[in-house]
Amino acid sequence: MLLVGLVVLSGCQSVISEQDTVVLAPSQNPQTVERLARNDPRAQLGAREHPRIVASYGGEYRDQRTELLLARIVGKLTEVSENPSQTYRITVLNSPAINAFALPGGYLYITRGLLALANDAAEVAAVLSHEMAHVTANHGIERQQREEAEAIAGRVVSEVLSGDIAGRQALARGQLRLAAFSRNQELQADVIGIRMLGEAGYDPYAAARFLESMASYSRFRSAEPNDDPQMDFLASHPTAPQRIELARRHARAFGPEGVGTADRDLFLDGISGLLFGDSPEEGYVRGRSFLHPNLRIRFDVPQGFEIDNTAEAVLATGPNDLAIRFDGVDDPGTPLAEYMRSGWVTGLDEASLRPLTINGLEALSARAAADRWSFDVTIVKVDDQIYRFLTAAPRGSRELDSAADVLKTTFRRMTAGEAVALQPLRLRVVTAGASDTVASLSARMEGDERREELFRLINALGPTGQVASGMRVKLITQ
Repeated sequence: MLLVGLVVLSGCQSVISEQDTVVLAPSQNPQTVERLARNDPRAQLGAREHPRIVASYGGEYRDQRTELLLARIVGKLTEVSENPSQTYRITVLNSPAINAFALPGGYLYITRGLLALANDAAEVAAVLSHEMAHVTANHGIERQQREEAEAIAGRVVSEVLSGDIAGRQALARGQLRLAAFSRNQELQADVIGIRMLGEAGYDPYAAARFLESMASYSRFRSAEPNDDPQMDFLASHPTAPQRIELARRHARAFGPEGVGTADRDLFLDGISGLLFGDSPEEGYVRGRSFLHPNLRIRFDVPQGFEIDNTAEAVLATGPNDLAIRFDGVDDPGTPLAEYMRSGWVTGLDEASLRPLTINGLEALSARAAADRWSFDVTIVKVDDQIYRFLTAAPRGSRELDSAADVLKTTFRRMTAGEAVALQPLRLRVVTAGASDTVASLSARMEGDERREELFRLINALGPTGQVASGMRVKLITQ
């Protein structure tokens, strides 16, 4: 997390990290969050909500190069903002979701997922200037006043007290609602943000470019129906074509396309090595496989299934309305049959209970039914955990057994060597050679079967763009 501001007396920019202190220019009177919040109700509001936002998004993502990149961008934008004395606290959230938002008092948030999608510093500046505009226009205070009439704050407090996963997900949605603005406020922030972009020397057309990238991302994501749309940028930042055209119109005030700087090399240097996708604590999706190096377990889903690794469970959807859910609970210390009968399965057919051994592990399988669905329920004991597979199919489906059998035959412990060898995916910046093509470069990518489509998306190449020798591009590899 960074605190960025302009020290009025010296005119020097200061950057302060909670764990490290990095001084871009010396200051005899550095700003601190505590000093700013002491008499500022807006900063106090942001400070109150800050830990909840961070918890909802998996904590902070710490990388000094990325933090310095963002500090430089926000510092340039602050100089031309409507309130140059405003100090901003920037947090990179450790989430693959694509989002950015602001809270009153200068609290700015951007996910590592959004940084992975952006293609240059100007695009990141476009996102941050938009959020900074909300702060300088006091949109957060106006929004809070509206929502207090609906007693939103009371519900948020009750959600915070909930320790279960469902409560944390509700908390995340509540915090995002807190971070949502009205349509008029979004359009006003667009105008202010693009003006800041141009005056700071950035390419003002970057705002329209990034909105187009968001539209492409939306189409890419539509193949993943289990995504929670409330958790990303698209929930509160609609990318209608009219808005993209408005962004271009505002940019034209600074001249034709090509004005300003994109700072692409600076940006790529700042995000090289950025964690991409799931973190080690959540486990990884690799094609049709789910692998968790910390728990040292893995399994595959059937051909044609798409896996979604959510905070609550691993979900997979397949053809013909087939679906799989996988999660784990602490072993209550009772026999597996007794646990299966303990009431967590609705419509359990107790006569169907069948002991199994799955790759040397004690397991139990059963059938259940509810409404128009049939379920195969399989539980596996591993050390002090019970892992649960629920495979669902429409009643009468002949595919239930075959789908569940894939899970039962592929679930196993990972060896210590496999767990160590499994590393998170990261963005790697490479330079295209004379013989490189989109096909050859995307073939080096890992983690998603739609490699070429994803390569084009993260490099803003569109459906027909090509790479040229000497061009720096992003790849996703271990």
